[in-house]
Amino acid sequence: MSGAVLALFEGYGIEIEYMIVDAETLRVRPIADTVLAERAGAQANEWENGEITWCNELARHLLEFKTSGPAPSLKGLPEAFQDNVSELNAQLEKHGARLLPGGMHPWMDPHAELELWPYGQREIYETYDRIFSCQGHGWANLQSVQVNLPFSGDEEFARLHAAIRLVLPLLPSLAASTPFADGRFHGWLDYRMEVYRHNSDRVPSVTGQVIPETVRDMADYHRTILEPMYADIAPLDPEGHLQEEWLNSRGAIARFDRMAIEIRVIDSQECAAADIAVTEVASLLVRALVEESWSGLADQQAVEQAPLVGNLLAAIREVERAPVSGRAYLEQFGFLTDEVRADRLWGKLIEELSVRYGISTASGRILEHILRHGTLARRLLSAAGPVPDREMLRRQYTRLADCLAAGEMFGASA
Repeated sequence: MSGAVLALFEGYGIEIEYMIVDAETLRVRPIADTVLAERAGAQANEWENGEITWCNELARHLLEFKTSGPAPSLKGLPEAFQDNVSELNAQLEKHGARLLPGGMHPWMDPHAELELWPYGQREIYETYDRIFSCQGHGWANLQSVQVNLPFSGDEEFARLHAAIRLVLPLLPSLAASTPFADGRFHGWLDYRMEVYRHNSDRVPSVTGQVIPETVRDMADYHRTILEPMYADIAPLDPEGHLQEEWLNSRGAIARFDRMAIEIRVIDSQECAAADIAVTEVASLLVRALVEESWSGLADQQAVEQAPLVGNLLAAIREVERAPVSGRAYLEQFGFLTDEVRADRLWGKLIEELSVRYGISTASGRILEHILRHGTLARRLLSAAGPVPDREMLRRQYTRLADCLAAGEMFGASA
């Protein structure tokens, strides 16, 4: 998001990451630079295709679609993203490749198959690699949907930040899509978030505990989060390549350069319409909290970090079946209880948000599918089984790629 400063919920910046894979074997194909050069007419980091921009970050097998600027609403975005999926898939077909959605490749070996982006901003990626070693799942093999929500001034920032940190622990229980990595089930249905929270362990302040600390204003954010992180990374980064706010790897980060907060804990879904459906309900839930629908700002900021982290860990392991616990936390959403299962909580919240704000018909159908059949992670696990062989994974993830191409939801059986 860039340009004029927008107030709360006046715009949405959406980014969706996909991997490029071989059309037959599904092995990752590091040809993002070739694709962008073909479109731009020269080597480029990104190419603007009307309202959707194509770009690369870090790995050569990754392409990201993002809104070319803040979209005034989410209306029309599923179709815009889907049109770009179709356009890119047609281009990739000439290379014997296609796009694969989902938050992780199910058997990619990041130590052997990662190829870092070698062009613009390469010094940033090389510095990341030198400090953290990007040859791991937490860097080389993860695709997310990133949602940028704008704010104007300190008061709006405080309200937005407080609301987002409360929503973060709930998102994997609706949006997890990563039960498999290394060709097997590791026990975490959102394995992307499990590896993500460890990708910067060498400098712990970079990711923190994923759930951001409570802050009262923008200056407090700099003191509490950014300045300690910059100080900790400085001895390892004497050139200062990483002394930027995007170094912060928490589950939501303030982007003061674009006056927005970016949410990062949503796994890429099976199709663009599902990505936008999750984005829509997440944004509405944040809005309801900002508008103090169930609790005031002071009460929201008073919720401690530890129970939020505990609920996040439960969600990334058990997703929709996870217990959401803590009366002080649940009261922020109008639940006067000590514990509730995540899918039941989401069902009630979606019902309330639909009445309060309205949810688009298409998103409503998708959310109903998720609540009825489970997260994409649960459906992939059911389809492939807990101990799948490579051929089973190839078959199910081919179905997943077909869903992306067709703009359809993934079923647990076919």
